Amino acid sequence: MKEQKRDVILRGLICGGEVSLAVADTTQLVNEAIRVHGLSPLAAAALGRTLTAAAYMCSSLKEERGALSVTIKGDGAGGTVCVSGDKKLHMRGYIDNPLADLPPNAAGKLDVGGCVGHSGTLTVVRDDGDAVPFVGTTELVSGEIGEDFAAYFAYSEQLPTAVAVGVKIGTGGKCLGAGGVFLQPMPGASEESVAYAEGMIARFGAVSSLMENHTAEEVWRTFFGDTDAESVYALHPVYKCNCSRDYIEGLLAAMGEEELFSILREQGKISVHCHYCNTDYVFTEEDVRRMLAAREREKNGAKDDSLRPE
Repeated sequence: MKEQKRDVILRGLICGGEVSLAVADTTQLVNEAIRVHGLSPLAAAALGRTLTAAAYMCSSLKEERGALSVTIKGDGAGGTVCVSGDKKLHMRGYIDNPLADLPPNAAGKLDVGGCVGHSGTLTVVRDDGDAVPFVGTTELVSGEIGEDFAAYFAYSEQLPTAVAVGVKIGTGGKCLGAGGVFLQPMPGASEESVAYAEGMIARFGAVSSLMENHTAEEVWRTFFGDTDAESVYALHPVYKCNCSRDYIEGLLAAMGEEELFSILREQGKISVHCHYCNTDYVFTEEDVRRMLAAREREKNGAKDDSLRPE
């Protein structure tokens, strides 16, 4: 039985340190998104490509508290695509229409461009942990995701980046291979290094098939040669939502007793849906009273502690 590969993003420098290279295998990340959201093959391809590109971006966050979110608003059948992640590469995302379906495109492949749309915007909000988020927005180029992220890097971050991302879905709806290759010339890189990056990315039109049959390490070694292990590092993205019932309770408690009981009178319960993990949290009147009482005890306890002598 073939051993299941672990998702990984390999990062390092090539071309004498003039080009940053990343090779990503995100097959399991996409399969978890399919499981959580019940995605159609087309929706899985659109969300999976976005998860892969966002995971690559998260792998360059500098601070432990760093976080990033990507929102693609297009005019396609899938609607808006949203992905969030952090420095730990805890990734999560959703697509408005998880059952989106279209005929194959002219090349006979999943019509991701039609799913996302050819008109719209790609917005990235990146917080490197300094409480001053950077927000960048670019117009969609094709809706194929890879080209759209390449345009974002070039115009919004002024970092020309060659991007190839792909997702291959089998007949049973399972992701067989997903991943990406990212080549980013460093500031001051020679024309030869820039040309090399541009030329190499054209060889990854079927990157998802490569990830189906090879490890990220094998892809790196085959296309870019052996590299000193000390100059390459590995990061492991996983699909993980940060929400929990306790977290939701904290948000609700902050709304105040009056507003919470107003919702209860109107609806009989309070329902909160997390789009990222497709989880519904339901709170009854009893839950709300218990939650508010616990919050009051915490506040009183904090006051008592503040009065204790040194």
